[in-house]
Amino acid sequence: MSTGSTAVGSTSGGEGSGATVVPVQTTGPADKRFNLVVMGDGYTAAELPAFRADVERHLSMLWSIEPFASYRSYINVWAVELPSNESGVDCDPSLDAPARDTALDMGFWGGCNPDSVQRLLTVDGRKAAAAADLVPGTSSANRQIVALANSSTYGGAGGSYATASGGNALSALITPHEIGHSLGNLQDEYDYYARGVPGGVYESGEPSSVHHTLLTEQQMRDQRAKWWRWLGEESEAGGVIGRHEGGLYSTKGVWRPSRHSIMKTLGYAFDQVEREVMVRAISAKVNLVQDHTPTERPLGADRTVWVDTLHPVGGELAVEWRLDGRPLTTGGARTVDLRTLGLSPGRTYALTATVTDPTPFVRDPAVRGSAALTRTVSWTVNPALGTPEDATPVAFTGHTATTAPVGARSVVYADTTHPVRRAPAVTWTLDGRAVSNPGNDRDLDLRSLRLTPGTHALTARIAGTERELRWTVDALAASVSYELSPPLRTVRRPGQPVEYVYDGAFTMRLTARDDQEGAVVSQFRVDGDGWYTYYGWPTDAGAPFLFSPSGTVIDDLVYGKLGRSRAVPWDDATPDYGTHTIEYRTVDAAGNVGRAQRFLVTLVRP
Repeated sequence: MSTGSTAVGSTSGGEGSGATVVPVQTTGPADKRFNLVVMGDGYTAAELPAFRADVERHLSMLWSIEPFASYRSYINVWAVELPSNESGVDCDPSLDAPARDTALDMGFWGGCNPDSVQRLLTVDGRKAAAAADLVPGTSSANRQIVALANSSTYGGAGGSYATASGGNALSALITPHEIGHSLGNLQDEYDYYARGVPGGVYESGEPSSVHHTLLTEQQMRDQRAKWWRWLGEESEAGGVIGRHEGGLYSTKGVWRPSRHSIMKTLGYAFDQVEREVMVRAISAKVNLVQDHTPTERPLGADRTVWVDTLHPVGGELAVEWRLDGRPLTTGGARTVDLRTLGLSPGRTYALTATVTDPTPFVRDPAVRGSAALTRTVSWTVNPALGTPEDATPVAFTGHTATTAPVGARSVVYADTTHPVRRAPAVTWTLDGRAVSNPGNDRDLDLRSLRLTPGTHALTARIAGTERELRWTVDALAASVSYELSPPLRTVRRPGQPVEYVYDGAFTMRLTARDDQEGAVVSQFRVDGDGWYTYYGWPTDAGAPFLFSPSGTVIDDLVYGKLGRSRAVPWDDATPDYGTHTIEYRTVDAAGNVGRAQRFLVTLVRP
């Protein structure tokens, strides 16, 4: 789970207990990254291994969801281990449950408030902040706190601090939902507040929420408002982005972009509208330009000029160099050799490097042009000046972690030092063969190589030296198998998926296997709807998922309706008989997404 730990002073309410800061994922200096600080409450010293397992499960889920998958390299993860004197948290599961002596005073029912709801899981903000302050280099400006309660009861909360129960079957999906609140300022798309009670009619003005509106689709287009740029797109959460009624705890009178997304129903993805918000929110916590040739004084024309950028896992950043406003042909290189430009003495020149994130996750030009996704560095070049020789050694300064396999869809990077006269070139080889990578040689997008399934050896070397880095490339997605409850009959037709016939409810268990270490997330979808995370069953992570013609109501939410899904009891409960297609796949620890497989299920009336 970590590469090291630091014991620090006591922050627990328990006598004689202390906290330990454990770096779980380090992608760069804390003051230059977005820092996710995860802490546990209600875990005794003997239960800390359970906390570590809960952290790993929550993170594997987070990295399987966009945009966290693509921007994982912007994020450091720290675990603050806080042993509590007693196991569990307050008011779990009921208001009359005993109080627990714990490090962070977490509690259900909004901190044991009888006017609240059970699922509202709160934390003592002062104690959580004090624990997060133990992580060097982090502050409220560059971190997100996630507090996990040692509980199997469903619950969580968003805000300055995100909370989730550590052991509930759905708990790992609560974390990205709550970070959507805390980091992205996304709002709930629920059409209820009290479980089992429709939310009524929305009666306020146009919501400030970017993913709620009173406008029609035509009005959005005419006014270029809200999610007009995404209208008609197939939603990442299933269906089509349009205008779906319900949200902000109201059943009627307000509309959201998608039928379901993670802000409405745990298990689905962020849709494109929410994903764009989250890309901006994550990117705003970092600087695309990590370092650069100093700008304080004019530069001579006898040297190289450079920028170091961030390196998203999901795609390369773009760098455009301009001299007096004229684009230079550099192919996105991070370094320009001024000696090749033929600059004339007797005048000065303006040199700029503009770094942008060309991610397709963003369509709003205002977001694209914001400081979160665009940065420019400027220099004055005076050819009359000379540049002293320097003794900067040639070496790697940062790189994609080599301690775990990288996925076949990843961007791998290797940064170097910057001697003023000579820009080190990075050469790449795959399985001993040279890989062409013109322009930006600091990044290698493995997707462009179309790797064959299996394991590959990747090497980056500084040209002319023996300095090199080695990675294992995992180009084989995890496999997944399904196990169904016994059907009435099984139908096999040549060239067609196998079909199972039932006259009632049936169960499905998905079991993933991988030849590499790390947690694997399994997903399924029904009739081409959005991919839904397999987590077992809401009340028991070890139980298989249950499908039925009308779904199963648990705590006033509905799970497992085959066909058109329903989230709440007042959704259409018409039984879905007939034939349905169930697809299933995996997302492994390296980010590989498995090829979808499928089978058919036919429900007949009893």
